[in-house]
Amino acid sequence: MVAPGFECFIARSLVTGRPDSGEWTYVRKDGRRFRVLLTVSALYDDDGELSGYLGVSQDISARLSMERELKRSNAELEHFAYVASHDLRQPLRMISSYLTLLQRRLGAGLDTDSQDFIGFAVDGAKRMDRMITDLLEYSRIGRSGSPPEAVCLGEMVSLACASLQNTLSEAGAEVVVGSNLPTVMGNPMELERLFQNLIGNAVKFQAEGRRPKVEIGCRETPSEWVISVHDNGIGIEEGELDRLFQIFQRLVGRDQYEGTGIGLASCRKIAEHHNGRIWVESTLGEGSTFLIGLPRPAAGHSA
Repeated sequence: MVAPGFECFIARSLVTGRPDSGEWTYVRKDGRRFRVLLTVSALYDDDGELSGYLGVSQDISARLSMERELKRSNAELEHFAYVASHDLRQPLRMISSYLTLLQRRLGAGLDTDSQDFIGFAVDGAKRMDRMITDLLEYSRIGRSGSPPEAVCLGEMVSLACASLQNTLSEAGAEVVVGSNLPTVMGNPMELERLFQNLIGNAVKFQAEGRRPKVEIGCRETPSEWVISVHDNGIGIEEGELDRLFQIFQRLVGRDQYEGTGIGLASCRKIAEHHNGRIWVESTLGEGSTFLIGLPRPAAGHSA
């Protein structure tokens, strides 16, 4: 049984003469209602006269149930993000602040070991705060709720470099940007973050005494733009490439390079949120090239 009002749905299809799809409500014999995806097509005889219509329906109850569950999960994640950003970070800041205050107040009264112990504790609190911040940013990728917009990737690279200005200047880094970076549909904040992570890593994971150089370019394939971010850094062992984009993965010790192990996982999540992909080609000791494939619009459409 079809819920009342179905006639209007049929009329719309018959007026246009084209198949028309949309969600509708069916009623079971026991009175229970359920949602379907209904496609209605007008039928014509050999003389071109309207002879009826054809309706094809698909029960979407399971899909709607999953969407409701996803909405509930997202609400829980939002709550977690609030708790993490406030209730977890505030005690960490307090610990770090009071330890620093204690260190200053006691000053010369502390022996070398005590100074070191306080320094380790402060450093641990700061690292945990950075990890929570990065984890929050990771959890928010793809959940802004704003529709995609035209984003010039060249501008995103410029913004990323501006955010990293001090880091680039201190390292004496050179960033070379090609003139052919495309405009894509996406989230500008996420795409800026993508380049910020990749450029920042290119400068950070650098051999001692070598001036960092980052080259950013683009090539086209029939189906996608392939953005490349090439560096002359320390490179990555071939056996480590498969786990590079997993969250919390660190391929080098913290005593050598700072980091939380979340940046490249965020890059992968951003690329996938834009219906793209990311991978890396690398030679140990010579550098790495990170490649981001983003879909090109169909012929006749532009970003």
